[in-house]
Amino acid sequence: MPCRIMAVTNQKGGVGKTTTTVNLATALAASKRRVLVIDADPQGNASTGFGLEMDDRDDDLYQLLSGQVTVEAAIHQTAIKGLMVIPSTNDLSAIEIELSHYDDREYRLKTITDALRADYDYILIDCPPSLGLLTVNALTAADSALVPLQCEYYALEGLSQLMKTIEAVRGGLNPNLELQGVVLTMYDQRNRLSSLVASDVRSHLGSLVYATIIPRNVRVSEAPSYGKPVLLYDLNCPGSKAYIALAGEVIKQEGQAA
Repeated sequence: MPCRIMAVTNQKGGVGKTTTTVNLATALAASKRRVLVIDADPQGNASTGFGLEMDDRDDDLYQLLSGQVTVEAAIHQTAIKGLMVIPSTNDLSAIEIELSHYDDREYRLKTITDALRADYDYILIDCPPSLGLLTVNALTAADSALVPLQCEYYALEGLSQLMKTIEAVRGGLNPNLELQGVVLTMYDQRNRLSSLVASDVRSHLGSLVYATIIPRNVRVSEAPSYGKPVLLYDLNCPGSKAYIALAGEVIKQEGQAA
């Protein structure tokens, strides 16, 4: 199976983007896939979610993009078999200014990921909650964009801006970029609004929306504070089961595309 590079992106914060990256990656690795997560968010939350302390992130994405370390040095093993991570720290927030002076500024991450394709089945890039140069780098490097969408009133409004960015990248920097799919997150079955938003999104996007819905689940929220994906923290909770189902859908997509 050829490597699939996915940018997990939404310029709106608090939609479950990093949570989806960490737990989807874990579920894919549990399915015997070789997975690399690239933490492209200066907040470094995906790195924290895999239990990487700040002291363990000496060789990170900032140093890799700025040419200070090799890609081999920047790749860190996680506690999950078959799952590696290139971590980030707040230093990454300076990279957009530094890269702005380079002619290949939009392609820096693509150069790195293209060299790693033979080593992994999936590379997931956790994007920052913005549409700046880091996100453009991720979309230029990716085969597809996976979009977590919170079940709230303004969900579709933010999605339209992201779709324009995807189209802009497709129009110039990466003509092969696809929309992998939209995953509905933070679904509260007690809240009628969640159901209305889910129906609205499906009516607009149809089959692009995954059947799996990620519920609001306290165990999912607790897991990062223990430096663990929720699948390691509580395998049997509703959140874990949902991410396992989502991984199954993603794997099935690749089978259909083959």
